[in-house]
Amino acid sequence: MLVFIDESGDVGLKIKEGSSRFFVISLVVFEDHKEAEACDKRISLIARELGYNQGFIFHFKDNSHKIRLAFLEAVAPYDFFYFGFVLDKNPQKLWGKGFKFKESLYKSTCSYVFENAKPYLRDAIVIIDKSGKRVFRSQLATYLKKRINDEPNAIIKKVKMQPDRGNSLLQLADYVAGVINRHAQGKKFSDEYRRFIAAKEINVQIWPK
Repeated sequence: MLVFIDESGDVGLKIKEGSSRFFVISLVVFEDHKEAEACDKRISLIARELGYNQGFIFHFKDNSHKIRLAFLEAVAPYDFFYFGFVLDKNPQKLWGKGFKFKESLYKSTCSYVFENAKPYLRDAIVIIDKSGKRVFRSQLATYLKKRINDEPNAIIKKVKMQPDRGNSLLQLADYVAGVINRHAQGKKFSDEYRRFIAAKEINVQIWPK
């Protein structure tokens, strides 16, 4: 079992000054390694089909509507499922000392999404984007290591850090997080994007309500 993790949004709390309202973490899960390899190869071909050079990196936030549709349509046939946790940082909803600090906000968001996914994970190899934010990597890795040590049933087998440049499935996790975030905001094209992957959704929790 392979699990790919990425994020969308930021952990800043000053929404009026430009911080995102939502912070999203996505978990994309492949139960079959061969299916993951096939999806990885398909993603690597999309850039070429769109006329871009080899090594083009897909980032939902930066890509055009045309690229987003092409990417989502290409990955839709593959057998994976996903979880998401959407933290609503609206100051009128979010309260508690733990959410005043970036580190604890990361840790809490990570723990929520993994608790929701826990019944579905066994001997999972977890891949985290090495090129992501340093705080995100360290907080998530720390949480997972504790989970490995505390869990007798080996929910998590191994944690790896890899750059998204060399891993197309981390780019898939980025896209899933981006779609979840956009849908939570009700932005233009959000329903159109989501329809490609909606059937693969196991749980997406928005908190607090």
